Amino acid sequence: MSTQITTSFVDQYSANVQALVQQKGSKLRNLVGFESVRGKHAYIDQIGQVAAVKKTTRHADTPRSDTPHKRRRLTLETYHWADLIDNDDKIRMLIDPTSDYANAAAWAMGRAMDEAIVEAALGTAYTGESGGTSVVLPAGQIVDSACASKFTFDKLRQVKKIFDSNDAPSEGRYIVLSATQLDDLLSETKVTSSDYASAKALVQGEIDTFMGFKFVQLNAKKANGTLILPTVLDGNEDPVGRSCFAFQTDGIKLGVGQDIVGKITERDDKCFATQVYYEMSIGAARMQEELVVQINCKE
Repeated sequence: MSTQITTSFVDQYSANVQALVQQKGSKLRNLVGFESVRGKHAYIDQIGQVAAVKKTTRHADTPRSDTPHKRRRLTLETYHWADLIDNDDKIRMLIDPTSDYANAAAWAMGRAMDEAIVEAALGTAYTGESGGTSVVLPAGQIVDSACASKFTFDKLRQVKKIFDSNDAPSEGRYIVLSATQLDDLLSETKVTSSDYASAKALVQGEIDTFMGFKFVQLNAKKANGTLILPTVLDGNEDPVGRSCFAFQTDGIKLGVGQDIVGKITERDDKCFATQVYYEMSIGAARMQEELVVQINCKE
């Protein structure tokens, strides 16, 4: 064989584009309530609890009760994403990555939707006739406010007790946590305990429900690289843990003004490069504090 055959060696490049590991879309969208929205704000009216009164005499006067009314405000925000692919990029790459860009954009939109839902669940809600009154999650709906311990079964039982005490519907209960908290369940239980067996089944994906809650792992990151689930800070503003949360479907509402739309077009102002553009208008709001519980977990 010729010693010069090495000049005929070629490099082989994959004809596919591999997406780096990431959360592909929204995990929470289908777990919360839905509201179609037209306009900048949506106002969702609510009716509160009333009580029946005893009828103590014959031919008694008809009682009149003032049914309590409340209102929550939901505000839309527009998210968008775009990138360009020059025609000579396709030549140099030997492939057309347009569809892969579109997938990446759609997944980013889904993660942004989850971020909005998490912020609504744990942030400030707005109530009143025009949504001018701010409402924070009360202390009674926060487990381990000092963030003194990891995610434990005791905390799970405490969350369940809060939901049961509030007469929260038994169906549609969810706990949103990261992989760290799920792993903590294994580390704090005994190998021989039934709790350990349940935690192991959760981690291995054999079951996704325990104590009446469906578990949702949310490990997605924001654009700055931090987890969507917020960090708990101590008095010196140093990170000490993670805020996970539990909710019932009726406790959070996602408003959609414009669902995720994508356009792939040529840009004549950019030498006819292909532009991949995605956009959506969404907003989320906490509807009832009694149906959301914040769970602080030391990390």
